[in-house]
Amino acid sequence: MKNLFDLTGKVALVTGASRGIGESIARLLAQYGAHVIVSSRKIDGCEAVASSIRDAGGKATALACHVGDMEQITAAFAEIKSEFGKLDILVNNAAANPYFGHILDTDLGAYDKTVDVNIRGYFFMSIEAGKMMKEQGGGVILNTASVNGVTPGDMQGIYSITKAAVISMTKSFAKECGSLNIRVNALLPGLTDTKFASALTSNDQILKHALKVIPLGRVADPDEMAGTVLYLVSDASSYTTGTTVVVDGGMLA
Repeated sequence: MKNLFDLTGKVALVTGASRGIGESIARLLAQYGAHVIVSSRKIDGCEAVASSIRDAGGKATALACHVGDMEQITAAFAEIKSEFGKLDILVNNAAANPYFGHILDTDLGAYDKTVDVNIRGYFFMSIEAGKMMKEQGGGVILNTASVNGVTPGDMQGIYSITKAAVISMTKSFAKECGSLNIRVNALLPGLTDTKFASALTSNDQILKHALKVIPLGRVADPDEMAGTVLYLVSDASSYTTGTTVVVDGGMLA
C-alpha cells in the first residue's frame, strides 16, 4: 500500500526554518524523505538546523533569504533553480511581528516591516515558486497564517491584519493555480511556545488570560504544528486546496 505521506524525491523550501514552527516543519518533512532547503535571514541558524537534519540521516541544505527583501527572493529562487532544477513544496513560514501595543500607536516602521514580510514576502515567494511549479506540472504551497487572522489578537493589530491577508491570499492563489495542478493551503496556529510568541508566553498575566480561552488548557509545542503541514503538502491531501486548517487547542471554538 502506498504511503500517502512519503515525500521521497521532493524538494521543499521552508522559510523561517532556523527555529520554532519552521524548524519543526523542516525536520518532519526531511524525516518523510524530502530534501529540505532550510531558509531564514541568517545562514548560521539555517546551517545549524540543516546539518543536524543531515546528521540524523536526512537531506537538507541551508539558504539565507530575507523574504522582506525582493532582491534576496529573486536570488534565492535563481539558486534553487540552478542547484535543484525544481521546487515541489514551498512553506511560507517566516513572519515579522515587531510591534506589540495599542493599534493607534503603530508607527510606519513597524507597519512597513510587518507588511513587507507577511504580505509582500509571502506573495512574491508564492509567485516565484508558482512559476517553477507551473513549468514542472504542479506543486504545493503552504502558508503559515494565524488564528489572529480570524480573530485579531489584543495589541497585535497590524500583525493580525497581515495574517487575515494571508488567508485571503491562500484562497486567491488556490483559485487561480488549481488548473496548473498547484495546491495552496494555510495552517492557522494558535498560541505556540516559540521565541516569536514570547511577548505572550513570557507574560504571566497575558498567558493566564490566554489559557482560559484554550479548551486544551495549554500552549502548543512547535512540533504539534508540523503534522498538519505534512498532511497538507503530501498526497494525503491531494484533493485539498484553498482551505485553512486551524491548530489552536480549540481556542476559536
